[in-house]
Amino acid sequence: MVDSVICYRAPTTVVDVDTIADWLAERVDATVTVRDRFLEEHRADDLPERFAEARVRSPYDRETGNTMLGTTRYEERALDDPDREGGVLYDGIQVQRALNTVLPGDERDLETLHVPVLDRAIGTWGDHDGRWHKRVNVLGQPALVSVPGLYEAPAKPEEYYKEKQRHSLLSGDTPPREVLENRVEGEFLIEDDPRSTDALKGYVLQAVHYLETGESFCDREGCRLFNAHYHGDLIEAQLREPAFCDEHARLYGTD
Repeated sequence: MVDSVICYRAPTTVVDVDTIADWLAERVDATVTVRDRFLEEHRADDLPERFAEARVRSPYDRETGNTMLGTTRYEERALDDPDREGGVLYDGIQVQRALNTVLPGDERDLETLHVPVLDRAIGTWGDHDGRWHKRVNVLGQPALVSVPGLYEAPAKPEEYYKEKQRHSLLSGDTPPREVLENRVEGEFLIEDDPRSTDALKGYVLQAVHYLETGESFCDREGCRLFNAHYHGDLIEAQLREPAFCDEHARLYGTD
């Protein structure tokens, strides 16, 4: 039984964690509070090395980690100044284990769920296809929610990648959102999307639902507990009505 949910802000992103917490508090039978960035609230001397060890080397290499001095120093700087972090994929399970070790002893029980909203990209290894997959969340304690994962993990329409490559070849940079939205059919979220806060609400609820029921995700498309693999499905599940399938609407309401 989850009695307390502690959400942690991601100040370098557009996501409003306080708004997510207010939404969550209306739907779960637990106290929901918000704290500042997890990596400022809870620290340990070995965290930079743990993050270095969790770095994904390449998409098809199961082994992780680069603990050379320069990499560890980079992770130290990223902990102190998160604006300097970016472009790295981390093994979400290893990061989860590292962050679990820095939780206060009296808050490590399963009645207290910690949900750090992170500005880092996290992934899990797929034994079925021998490659890393970016994720929006990794369930457990703490439950990790990745803002970059919201944009990068689900697949976008094929034309999006073609247009992005075409623009990059011509101008050398990433096309603005309005260019992509005007030229690519289909709906998708991109970095700093103003819909990010609403889209992450269901992913935070998934973390509570998992600890309460043991159910990872809902298999019904359109439910906020659905694990979307495509941006169109993500938008349908997180930003369209109804919010839940009939079964989960009985638990969490209909809006």
